[in-house]
Amino acid sequence: MTTLRGARSSLAIPLLLLLAACTGRVGEEALAPAPTPRGLRWEALAPLPTPRSEVAAASDGDGIVVVGGFDGSGASVATVEIFDLETATWSAGPDLPIAVNHPMAAGFDGEVVVAGGYVGPGLANPTDRAFALRDGVWEELPPMPAPRAAGGAAVVDRRLYVAGGVGPAGPAAEALFFDPANGRWSTIEGPPTEREHLGVAGLDGELFVVGGRTGGIGSNLDAAEALDVAQGSWRELPPMPTARGGSAAAATSNGFVVSAGGEADATFDEVEAYDVSADRWFSLPPMPTPRHGLAVVVVGTVVYTIAGGTVPGLSVSGAVEVIDLSPLRP
Repeated sequence: MTTLRGARSSLAIPLLLLLAACTGRVGEEALAPAPTPRGLRWEALAPLPTPRSEVAAASDGDGIVVVGGFDGSGASVATVEIFDLETATWSAGPDLPIAVNHPMAAGFDGEVVVAGGYVGPGLANPTDRAFALRDGVWEELPPMPAPRAAGGAAVVDRRLYVAGGVGPAGPAAEALFFDPANGRWSTIEGPPTEREHLGVAGLDGELFVVGGRTGGIGSNLDAAEALDVAQGSWRELPPMPTARGGSAAAATSNGFVVSAGGEADATFDEVEAYDVSADRWFSLPPMPTPRHGLAVVVVGTVVYTIAGGTVPGLSVSGAVEVIDLSPLRP
């Protein structure tokens, strides 16, 4: 058996297909999903040294940088830990300048940008501050046009986008983007469906916004939408098979937007992928460790799910589990 050692590894497994089984949280409109691949499997890697939830994470190309979140006591942390993709080991990174929970993060040109989050106490006081990790040091960027927490971030066409989430007055109606060419933030029309605790990913000129919830646990959504950043227009995607909030998402290099985790009356192990070229959702094998408030990071075709709570509400874990989607499409 080939062992995953970061993004440079793959699973040489024949791809078989069978019809997906429906779970108790699958909506009626998704009772006939696309076939579910078999032969794909999850692998556990070295756990995150500091168990936590409501984190953000992104890759700088050499490693995965995990930032902020809640610790087991419910306190916000500034802790940063870095997973080396070559050695599959963890090391301590420089603390964020502020402790935050529910921040947003994305990788950009060898840097990791962290924006927003709640400075607390608890789910209070979203911030507009943003930072870039450059050569091992956090440098402050211009503030966002408005405070934001519990949203998602992704890079599309050399701009960093922040969508969804909560501002000082409640659910955020506008999306934000940062253009490093001029060092400025701007606002644009937000997703048609306002939501928080969602998944956001960027792929092929589009910003994908999937799942999320309208408020408390149990207000989960199956809504999925995409922004054509060149045209500035949103389009509706097929609904997700599983309505989910407290989840996260990322896009693979071979054309899939992957959404994992969530919470309602229980914590979700469901993982689903949107095939952009086929315009269809399908289920992936469930995560071995159900989680919400986790980070989902993709490097190439390898999907990393990191940290998150194992039961609804405040809980933490250091679980790190990965699945390689390269057998689906080269």
